Amino acid sequence: MGGKQPTIGRSATGATGDKKRGLVFPVGVTLRKLAQGDRLQIAFTIHGVECRELLEPQLITQTAVNKAGGLRAEITRRISIETFVYSDYFPKSRRAAQFDRGGRQILMDKLLTAQLETYELQVKNGTLSPSTYEGYRKALTGERMKFWRPLSLTEASAPSCLREWVTGLGLTAKAARNLLTPLRSVFEDALNGELIESNPFDRVALSKLLRQTTKPSEYEVDPFDASERSTVLKHARSDEAPLVRFWFNSGLRPGELIALRWSKVDWAASTARIDTNWVVRTEKAPKTAAGIRDLDLNGEAIAALLEQKAFSFEAGDHVFLNPRSGAAWESDAQIRKTLWEPLLRRAAVRYRAPYQARHTYASAMLTAGQNPWYVAQQLGHVDVEMVFRIYGKFIAADYQRPRLEGKGSPTGE
Repeated sequence: MGGKQPTIGRSATGATGDKKRGLVFPVGVTLRKLAQGDRLQIAFTIHGVECRELLEPQLITQTAVNKAGGLRAEITRRISIETFVYSDYFPKSRRAAQFDRGGRQILMDKLLTAQLETYELQVKNGTLSPSTYEGYRKALTGERMKFWRPLSLTEASAPSCLREWVTGLGLTAKAARNLLTPLRSVFEDALNGELIESNPFDRVALSKLLRQTTKPSEYEVDPFDASERSTVLKHARSDEAPLVRFWFNSGLRPGELIALRWSKVDWAASTARIDTNWVVRTEKAPKTAAGIRDLDLNGEAIAALLEQKAFSFEAGDHVFLNPRSGAAWESDAQIRKTLWEPLLRRAAVRYRAPYQARHTYASAMLTAGQNPWYVAQQLGHVDVEMVFRIYGKFIAADYQRPRLEGKGSPTGE
C-alpha cells in the first residue's frame, strides 16, 4: 500500500469517519489506500473465518460508502441463514474457492477423497503403478488419516496441525513417510489452486520432527537355522517342498519367486535370469537396473527345480504354481496364508514371515564367508550398503577376500 492513511474517528454508533472527506463508514467498511487508487473494503466473518474483500474501483462518496455498508449487511444476513454463496458475490476472489455453496469451508475429507480419485485415474492412464496406488489407498483411507477428514482446509493448513499429527503417529519414520506422501500432494494441489496461501509442509522441519518423534523399526533379520530348515522341509508336502527349498537357496523377493519362468532357467550355466517382479497381480520390471540379474543356482536350488518339474514343467511357463488350484500364484499373501503358515504350524517351527527366507539365504551366504559385494549382486541390491546395514552381524571379519569360486549350497544343506 502507498500514500498517507486517512484521518478516521469513531462515532458513538461504532462507525468510523474520514474527517478530511466528511465521510462516515459503517461497521465493517473501511477505506484502503492502494498504489492504484483508493478502494472500499468490507469485512465479515463466516463460520469463524475472517474475510476481507475489496470492492470494485469507484468514486469514493458517502453514497458509495453506504452501499458498501448495505452489501455487508446483506452478506451477514445471508451467512446467518446459511444461504450465502461466496462466489456469487466475489467470483474473482481467491477466498471463494474455499467455501462450498452452503457457505461452509471446504473440508479435508473432500480433498482426500479427490486425491484418491486422482490416483485411480493415474492407474487407468498408466502413469501410476497398481502397487504404488495400493499404498496410497491404504494411507488415505486408513485410521490415522481420520484426523484430517473433519477439518476445514483453512484449519488443516496451519503448521501446528501438521506438527501435532506427526508427533502423535507413533510409527517408524518409513511408515510415517508413507502417510505423508499423499497428504503432501493434497496441500500442494490446494496451494497451486490458490485455496491456501502457504503449504504447511513448507513451514515444518519434517526431517527433524520425524527423527524426534518416530520410533525405531521393530523389524529384524530373523533367519531360519539349518535345523529349522530341515524340519520345515521334512513336514512339507511333495508339492510344497520344491518352492520352500528353492526359496531358502535363492533369496528371491516374493514377487520374483512368483514371476519366475522356466524359460529363464539356464540349466547348463546353473543360473536363472531374474528380470520381472509380480506386484499386486501385475508383472513389472524391477525398480532398479540392479534388480535384473543372473542368479547363481547352487546344488540345492537346482535339486528343487528338478523336483518342481513334475508339478509345473508341462503346465505352462511359471515355475511355481499354487498346489490348490494348479494356477500361478496370485500374490505373496496367498503363499503366506495357504502354504507358509500351515506348513510352519505342522512343523512346529517358530513363525517368521516368508520374507525371512530371503534373509536366511543372505545370512547363510555371509556366514559361510561369501563376499558381501557378491551377495548384494545376487540379492539384486543397487550397492553393498544395504547388505552391511541389514546383515552386518553375519559378515566375517575377512569379508574383503572374495570367495566366488564354487557354487556349493549357501545354506549348508
